[in-house]
Amino acid sequence: MEQPDVSAMDHAAKDDLIRFLLAEIAELKSRITALEICLAKDNHNSSKTPSSDGLHKSAPKSLRQAGQHSKGEQKGHKGSALERVAKPDHVVNHPLPATCDACGSPLDDAHVSEARQVFDIPPQQVDVTEHRVLEAHCTCGKVHRSDFPEGVTATTQYGPRVQVTVVYLTQHHMLPILRTTRILRDTCGETLSPGTVVRMIRTAAGNLTPTIAHIADAVQSARVAHFDETGMRVAGKLHWLHTAATPNMTRVSMHTRRGQEAFDAFGILPKFQGTAIHDGWAPYRKYGSLHGLCNAHHLRELTMVHELYGQRWAKGMFDLLIAANREVADGPITDDRVVQISAGYTAILAKGDSVHPIRRRKDGSAQRGQSTPANLLRRLRKHREDVLRFLSDPEGPFSNNIAEQAVRMPKVKQSISGCFRTFDGAAAFCTIRSYLEILRKQSVDLLHALVQSFQGKTTQATMG
Repeated sequence: MEQPDVSAMDHAAKDDLIRFLLAEIAELKSRITALEICLAKDNHNSSKTPSSDGLHKSAPKSLRQAGQHSKGEQKGHKGSALERVAKPDHVVNHPLPATCDACGSPLDDAHVSEARQVFDIPPQQVDVTEHRVLEAHCTCGKVHRSDFPEGVTATTQYGPRVQVTVVYLTQHHMLPILRTTRILRDTCGETLSPGTVVRMIRTAAGNLTPTIAHIADAVQSARVAHFDETGMRVAGKLHWLHTAATPNMTRVSMHTRRGQEAFDAFGILPKFQGTAIHDGWAPYRKYGSLHGLCNAHHLRELTMVHELYGQRWAKGMFDLLIAANREVADGPITDDRVVQISAGYTAILAKGDSVHPIRRRKDGSAQRGQSTPANLLRRLRKHREDVLRFLSDPEGPFSNNIAEQAVRMPKVKQSISGCFRTFDGAAAFCTIRSYLEILRKQSVDLLHALVQSFQGKTTQATMG
């Protein structure tokens, strides 16, 4: 921009220039503030992941209040120790010399004076079972031949426990395929190719697909369910992992879209009539159920508005929500107390409005591009019933933590193993992950249940 010749300007032109420069300065200050706030966002004041904080930032502040739990072991916790067993697998007697080294007399009355037990894992190796069918010719000419057991279909093949170990390591513990093959090679002396591992994963997903269809029905009929979505890289492109979960059920699925198209494809939300717990993502509201908003998101946003914008109303709202949640956790609260909390909520919103009024056009409509505090205030006001759902609904949770837990481990899988190479691989992961999460929630033995799945059975605990 060329500098104007101020000496050649009249007073009106100078006034116009000053107004223009002041507007430019205000715009630049606004942009600088926005950039500073963007750089100051981290895991404790926004929905950014902890890994995005980097090593240079201080540890995020926990939203847990001081004094809730002491550090270390809690009072009343029963300690655990390695207990002796009555019948050890092996006994080793350490003999004495035949004679006394002092006088030479024989030591004939040796007895056990003390015993110590060592617990260890025995050396692992693959156990090979050869199945043989027999054949006999009757004198009448008929040939009799026995049958191989169900599932024994090839000249050589891996049994269910090898396959389960592969699925357990790759889908539950998120290990990459190559690392899984190396673990099996080093621990069992068996070398599997990556292609073999992929086939085992696909087989497991195919075995579990009918069960997962029933799981979707169970979530659909739940009184309260949690929903969330997160971006995942599949075949080099952005996809979306969606979750629908209850305290006992989990269903995760992959789709190319984030919103309504994906919800309709999975079929849970369109027929769901309970209370849907979710974040502020607008497409969730296109469905007819009641809603509850995740207050963990609100607490992080309120922390940001308080710390980065210096606004005290945000701290007041933070404290009100935390205190209300504590009261509900201690037991049902009275209707009068609900009214008091709601009145406090309204008063804090009014304080926020006085600091950050909504910018409006001349016709009275709201302008686009409102500030972050103004947008938060608008959401808290517009959806106050959903924000405070946990007060009126005994089953209504304070946060969407159940759904966020369901998407957390798939993000770990992506972080460790990189993106999914194919959509089929991502879909297989979702199917198996859903099943394993349900087993974990219902305290079912994962390995035993997976062995049963490779034998054509599924754990009945997952069906209801």
